[in-house]
Amino acid sequence: MKKVMVRYKVKPAQADENQRLVEQVYAELQRNSPAGLRYATFKQDDGVSFVHIASIETENGDNPLSQLPTFKAFQAQIKERCAEPPVVTDLEEIGSYHF
Repeated sequence: MKKVMVRYKVKPAQADENQRLVEQVYAELQRNSPAGLRYATFKQDDGVSFVHIASIETENGDNPLSQLPTFKAFQAQIKERCAEPPVVTDLEEIGSYHF
């Protein structure tokens, strides 16, 4: 089981577009319900900083997100939307409640 956190900051003019793309990913997740994934996205109070937390729980360790067309669309121009690029951090779970 792998848990990661990704954080980044988008340009102010790109915040709405970034949120729209994230929402499309969640709509596809709701439609397809891929097994082995727990995923959450948060927007911070500044309106331009985003945090994604994923728990990959597939037997082979593959991330179901990487197969989604909407996630590929989200990632396609992330560098152009960002004021601060994504930083990926592996997480070690100490405890959780319903995550």
